[in-house]
Amino acid sequence: MLFTLVLAATLLSGPLARAVQPDEMLPDPAMEARARAISKDLRCLVCQNQSIDDSDAPLARDLRLLLRERLVKGDTDAQAVAFLTDRYGDYVLLRPPVKPATYLLWFGPFALLLAGGGLLLWRGRQGGKGRAEAVAPPLTAEEKAQVALLLRDEDEGKGRP
Repeated sequence: MLFTLVLAATLLSGPLARAVQPDEMLPDPAMEARARAISKDLRCLVCQNQSIDDSDAPLARDLRLLLRERLVKGDTDAQAVAFLTDRYGDYVLLRPPVKPATYLLWFGPFALLLAGGGLLLWRGRQGGKGRAEAVAPPLTAEEKAQVALLLRDEDEGKGRP
């Protein structure tokens, strides 16, 4: 029973654990809460779709420390995010802004979906129009005779009467 409880506690505590190490945390709880809130919206550049708050990658740790350093220096949340965005581009944001440089990211999947649906609709409405028929014309009498001769020769070659 004790083993089951320990196992359950271990498995359930996994999602609650964060990558932020105690030596990274700021002494001011309000400042630390700000840093954690901001870091949940910043992408780990190594892990792709994981925030720097959740990532154990060394680069994510560096970004967390850099963010905390900017906050301690007096940057607002927006200034700290702008500093990281200027340095790493919009890619560092988990939710990049909608602007001409990110239109493909935001609207590309919808455009592909619409284009694919339009193509399927167009092909469906065409039905069989324009397609070459794959039906062969019937055999002539001469071709039928050749086939019969070939089949008879094949049967004789196998020892059939």
